[in-house]
Amino acid sequence: MGEEVVLLDAWASMFGMRVRIALAEKGVSYDYKEEYLIKGKSPFLLQMNPIHKKVPVLIHNGRPICESAIIVEYIDEVWNHKNPIMPSDPYDRAQARFWVDFIDKKIYETWRKMWLSEGEEHETWKKELISIFKQLEETLGDKAFYGGDTFGFLDLGLIPFYSWFYTFETYGNFKMEAECPKLIAWAKRCMQRDTVSKTLPDEKKVYDHVLAMRKALEK
Repeated sequence: MGEEVVLLDAWASMFGMRVRIALAEKGVSYDYKEEYLIKGKSPFLLQMNPIHKKVPVLIHNGRPICESAIIVEYIDEVWNHKNPIMPSDPYDRAQARFWVDFIDKKIYETWRKMWLSEGEEHETWKKELISIFKQLEETLGDKAFYGGDTFGFLDLGLIPFYSWFYTFETYGNFKMEAECPKLIAWAKRCMQRDTVSKTLPDEKKVYDHVLAMRKALEK
């Protein structure tokens, strides 16, 4: 019996990138439907995710699954024939979920506050953003990946933000490599995986997208 897999997404979404990497890790074919969020949300997206009205949404055999971390776990459970994403140990799974939740609650909102603020407030949010990445670098320690020797759930949860680092740096006037060198080294290791390098968009393209978003907000 054939499977129908559809992904509602926006190309620059770091959360959507998670799902695309996970599907690539499992070798799952899917129908990609781009949501042009600057122009508004499609009726189909609102139908598939009426609660949060956000991308990504994975639709598997007509049934929608929302929220990127939940989608990635779903993908790992349904297509469990190759490349396990979640740690096998219950404690390690709990820790990975904790840190992905930390990422979800901290990075984007802090970046957005820095992006939309000026002066002293801007500097405050910049310092907060850098401190978040320093915490994540400390959590990585001297391991090759967050999962130890293997690329896993937490790596997958954080690596999409790498394509946004140039934008963070440009708006914040700082350099990630100077602030978090081990994190950059980790990101470069992740980029050696085809599933990651073929998913993450060019950093300058992301920056241009953010400029367009800013102009749209100012209208």
